[in-house]
Amino acid sequence: MPKLTINGKEVEVPEGTNLIEAAKAAGAEVPHYCYHPALSIAGQCRLCMVDIDKVPRPQIACNTQATEGMVVHTETERVLETRRSMMEFHLINHPLDCPVCDQAGECFLQIYYMKHGLYDPRMVDEKVHKPKAVPIGPHVMLDAERCILCSRCVRFCDEITHTGELGIFQRGDQSEIGLFPGTALENKYSGNVIDICPVGALTDRDFRFQVRVWYLDTAKSVCNGCARGCNVEVHTNRHRPHHNQGRRVARLKPRFNAEVNQWWLCDEGRYGFKWVDDKSRLTHPLHRGGGEGAEVSWDRALPELVKRLQGCPPDEVGLLASPKMSNEDLWALRRLAEHLGVRNLDFRVPPGAPGDEDDFLIRADKNPNSRGAELIGVAPDPGGRDAAGILRAARERRLKLLWIFHHDLAASGWPEAEVLAAIENTETVIFQGTNANDISARAHLVLPSAAYVETEGTFTNFQGRVQRFRTAIPPLGESWPDWMILSVVGKALGASDPVFSAERAEQVFNALAAAVPAFGGMTYRALGDAGRMVTA
Repeated sequence: MPKLTINGKEVEVPEGTNLIEAAKAAGAEVPHYCYHPALSIAGQCRLCMVDIDKVPRPQIACNTQATEGMVVHTETERVLETRRSMMEFHLINHPLDCPVCDQAGECFLQIYYMKHGLYDPRMVDEKVHKPKAVPIGPHVMLDAERCILCSRCVRFCDEITHTGELGIFQRGDQSEIGLFPGTALENKYSGNVIDICPVGALTDRDFRFQVRVWYLDTAKSVCNGCARGCNVEVHTNRHRPHHNQGRRVARLKPRFNAEVNQWWLCDEGRYGFKWVDDKSRLTHPLHRGGGEGAEVSWDRALPELVKRLQGCPPDEVGLLASPKMSNEDLWALRRLAEHLGVRNLDFRVPPGAPGDEDDFLIRADKNPNSRGAELIGVAPDPGGRDAAGILRAARERRLKLLWIFHHDLAASGWPEAEVLAAIENTETVIFQGTNANDISARAHLVLPSAAYVETEGTFTNFQGRVQRFRTAIPPLGESWPDWMILSVVGKALGASDPVFSAERAEQVFNALAAAVPAFGGMTYRALGDAGRMVTA
């Protein structure tokens, strides 16, 4: 590993590290536009110039590898003047769109101008005009005037998705990014070009004109769209305008995790959060006494549930958990089942249609916590029934109480007629979940769950990596986290397990880690931002 000196600080870096990354390791920032650590080197923006001892001219840091004994300077007067000159070149034809540009506030033209530019402009001729606000795909809007031709988006489509929709056309100051004839930017990862665009040339059609970025709060989370568990940031609007009252989550952005998703996020995960504030959200407990459901308080709904559980023999209770529930939720449910002596417990409900999958990020399993459910042991005890057996027993009137978590069984892989017959032939059907569906519409008691962005907890992805998600927004209406509902029920039933006296999800996780060897030694602090693999 070569040792070099950057701005007087000695640093050791792996062989092949370029000077941008080496400077970062030394605590120095080298400004750049075209460089991205996941893409090939282009060397187009020329902003990352640095001085190297015994080299007569400044060199671009992105395409210069660190070598033993190298002495690098990133803040000499010559380097600073070079940066100012390059900023001036980049801004010669750039429009003054900042007041109406979605990128304002997180635009590296703005940021680097304030840090490294601050020159007196000399451009007096008319700027070159190019196409503005051109949709190039279902999610991406192109403003060619704002483009600085860094080519990140082109390289992403060539090297990451291998779809090659984008190119640079024309020459000189007429050059612009565009689509090849007959194509559209509609690959499954198209939204990533918005993230890697350092300026406002590629913007998000869904986020466009929704909210200024300085009004956004950020929470670290995990995508719940499939078993990959991509790391994301949830951006929420703390000042929702009047016309946008129904949308609290403004957008999702990928969060770097080298072991899970690197810098990327699929479009399905990126735009799959709309259900959080959908009109179908369940916001209050509902009780049906043979007719339309009436909103009731938790003080009435939970005692009603406890009463019905107490009146059922354990063998006549079926619990259908969901792999969309967190580890904390599933552990609380398992402990409740053990306290009640219920052996009919499972989470394996067949999907209505096979999920799409690729060899990059997307997994066919569209649940974030199937592996967690397996490790926690959400499965029938000896003599108990699996999910199919639970449904069959309900159809045959051998169940008195069926408690369904999150599943829309009518849209599952089971025949709809069999599902509806099971619901109709069960004395008490409890539905617990975030959004209304055909099953909640037929349930005798409906309990509203908080969405994953409204609570905290952990998911275990298909690799066995346990990852935290944090609370981004308050629960909608009167919805509660699943573990909290189960905790209150368990306590009312006289269960003495510490899970049922927990006041925070972290306490439930600590109990899980103490009891299940796969999670042994884990804590929220130990999981950190990148997560931790379960014990084999």
